[in-house]
Amino acid sequence: MDLYALLGLAPGASPADIKRAYRRLSRRYHPDINPGDRAAEALYRKISEAYETLVDPDRRRTYDEGGARSDQGHATFEFTGFDFSAGAHGSQASTFTELFAEVLHPLVTADSGRTEPGADIHATISIAFEDSMRGGERQVVVTRQDVCAACRGAGAIRTPEGRCVPCQGSGKVRWARGHMVFTKSCAACKGTGRQRSERCAICAGQGRHVRSEGVPVVLPPGVMEGTRLRIADRGHVGRHGGRNGDLYVTVHVQPHPVFKRQGDDLCLVVAIGVHDAVLGTRIDVPSLEGPVRLRIPPGTQAGQRFRLRERGAPSAAGGRGDLLVEVRIVLPQVVDERGKELIREFGKQYGG
Repeated sequence: MDLYALLGLAPGASPADIKRAYRRLSRRYHPDINPGDRAAEALYRKISEAYETLVDPDRRRTYDEGGARSDQGHATFEFTGFDFSAGAHGSQASTFTELFAEVLHPLVTADSGRTEPGADIHATISIAFEDSMRGGERQVVVTRQDVCAACRGAGAIRTPEGRCVPCQGSGKVRWARGHMVFTKSCAACKGTGRQRSERCAICAGQGRHVRSEGVPVVLPPGVMEGTRLRIADRGHVGRHGGRNGDLYVTVHVQPHPVFKRQGDDLCLVVAIGVHDAVLGTRIDVPSLEGPVRLRIPPGTQAGQRFRLRERGAPSAAGGRGDLLVEVRIVLPQVVDERGKELIREFGKQYGG
């Protein structure tokens, strides 16, 4: 990071110039003036560090000798002097904000060759309750980044070697703020002044393009609500040899009007009359395969449960859960005197 460029100064600036630049920038980027702006707060800290280094004679001398610049490895942004012949306009007239952004966070070119893994993709799929019991294959449509077919992921297409047009073969491009002139390495030729390739116009140099596709998703029998399935390598494509991301599909199972699921067991409630509960009976109850005959023994109480083995949901561990049938006793509607009399007699006999 060039501390002089950060303050908008030339390397030979006087202490008075340094103080004036610091006061000017402090009034613009101080956290009290930009409450809640984290970018301004970070920039103000960098400005303060630059000021404290350059205003101290010993620290400035050490910095000028190169000791304080070793953390960057190479200079990507240099102050080259002033040009009063003409002011910078258009694309060369950078703002202070753009200037500081480049100094603090140098851009990484698209063709840097750095390996990058692809990001994961998250999707959802909704299925009927019956389909969750059977399982099967479904398709989910995802929009993902894939390798650009034009440049095969390189981001650039080979061309006959020639002089770099953007920098006119110098390897550097000019950037100015007012009459202050800065130079930086040309991104098109990486500072060599020669071009052997040009940016892929199809993917804009990214090496990837966006497309939508249907991805098959295998649903295991008995898949539960909220289950997250992983389909490897079907996320966004990696760059420069990086691994692809994965596709994660969350399953939503629509509720069933009769069955309620508890783990691998299925539960339902059946209604019987008082006389059936007292005397016992046989009834047909629904199951995944159709009606099943269930014996209700005499003296059955309200809320009592009966278990039908292996009539529940398929289990991931193999086998099946059970079907749990809960009895609900429905009281009769007594509307005539004869019925009321029978209820009174029943109460006298069995009321306890």
